[in-house]
Amino acid sequence: MSRRRKGRDVNGILVIDKPQGVTSNGILQQVKRLMGAAKAGHTGALDPLATGVLPLCFGEATKFSQLMLDSDKAYITTAHLGVSTETGDSEGAVVEEKPVPSGLTPEVLEPILDRFRGAIEQVPSMYSALKHKGRPLYEYAREGIEIERPARPVTIYELRLLAVRDNELDLAVTCTKGTYIRSLVEDIGEALGCGAHVTALRRTMASGYTLENAHEIQQLENLRAEGESLDGLLLPPDSALAMFPEVRLPEPASVSILNGQPVRIPGSSLSGYVRLYGADRFLGVAEALPDGEECELAPRRLVKNSGKF
Repeated sequence: MSRRRKGRDVNGILVIDKPQGVTSNGILQQVKRLMGAAKAGHTGALDPLATGVLPLCFGEATKFSQLMLDSDKAYITTAHLGVSTETGDSEGAVVEEKPVPSGLTPEVLEPILDRFRGAIEQVPSMYSALKHKGRPLYEYAREGIEIERPARPVTIYELRLLAVRDNELDLAVTCTKGTYIRSLVEDIGEALGCGAHVTALRRTMASGYTLENAHEIQQLENLRAEGESLDGLLLPPDSALAMFPEVRLPEPASVSILNGQPVRIPGSSLSGYVRLYGADRFLGVAEALPDGEECELAPRRLVKNSGKF
């Protein structure tokens, strides 16, 4: 006999402004409890040091977590120059100190920063959650074990200098998935010849959501204390999928798709993932496979008709 799930069916996305000093999973469990939800997940962890945009998926929206994880991100970070740490941030032990070059003006820094704009290769930090033989790298790092990590391609769409102080830089970064801001700051410090580590990191955009969409935990606590439902704060799952073209299907094709059957439609220009809609609701995501003057829509992630979407 299967165990009965605890909690109620909650469907949608709630964007949290994650506070500093707590884990993303800790926030997820706290919000899941406040929502009384049976099923929830996040779309990529932020380090305890980091704050900012953390989209949480509930119910049917969890089907799109991986697609959201693959989206571009944006951050504001503070790099402390002249000090390198084990972890690449202020939570790690200091391993080296070097003098900071004098006269670091924006004119001097721009050519350095330009080396890291566009498509680059980046070696992930040993204190990342990337897995090696089923274990995250940070577990090996805590045991003093160094794992060889091949450089990975990432793209830095924007690397903007916001402020320069004696031994600190404030930077705005927009990048592809898998970019480690700690590694980027360490590499910039190495290019300057003095080392660097992250002292502040705030995610300002993820999955198309910004801080304007985000809610603070205290706000949720206050609403629950007043007996208010949090369901009105939920966003529909397709709000995180705007990067994919929209396709509206007639009723017969909608029925076929919802039964797991591919359908063919005119439009050979379609390729890759698309958002599917029926007459009055979001159906899910399909993969468009061009075939001459038509394309086949193969269902990949479909949502139940919960009434929310």
